[in-house]
Amino acid sequence: MSSISTRPMTADEFLVYPFEPGTRHELVRGEVRSLELPGGKHGRVALKAGRLIGNFVESRMLGYSYAAETGFVIERDPDTVRAPDVSFVRVDRLPEVLDDEKFLPFAPDLAVEVASPTDRPGEIAEKTDRWLTAGTRMVWNLYPRSATATIHRPGTPPVTLSAEDEIDGGDVLPGFRCCVGELFV
Repeated sequence: MSSISTRPMTADEFLVYPFEPGTRHELVRGEVRSLELPGGKHGRVALKAGRLIGNFVESRMLGYSYAAETGFVIERDPDTVRAPDVSFVRVDRLPEVLDDEKFLPFAPDLAVEVASPTDRPGEIAEKTDRWLTAGTRMVWNLYPRSATATIHRPGTPPVTLSAEDEIDGGDVLPGFRCCVGELFV
């Protein structure tokens, strides 16, 4: 991850900035950071998680699930805009979205981050902490290399699950369940 701006940028400026096509960026406390493009396995795991969550959410009309390029403003002044690999927002929070052409003005209820080979543990921990501090109720960190998932919730210790374990949506996605290993095939 590298920085490409010299002065703090706002979320509104970031939304319309003319980045090079095919590049990914996030805004962290006003600083634009470029992200490595992930490989095929990362994309496959993110899509699988997104499909399972999205189908569950849609069939029960619980809200909306979002893909990786969806930005959430999780801090202001200076602004931070992050984009999890998969996310979910409850239906009762959707009226807060006044303009859905812009970034969503809050943290998602669920953020799913798929670890890439280039991600450092400190970066993953920092991103997870920011999600939880901003109000995300559950973060799933998925690790394709080990076929494990670590579940984070505010105020509780993280729980790591192996491929044979079952992951559930808790009170964020009540009734959602799947085998962790299913996310990695």
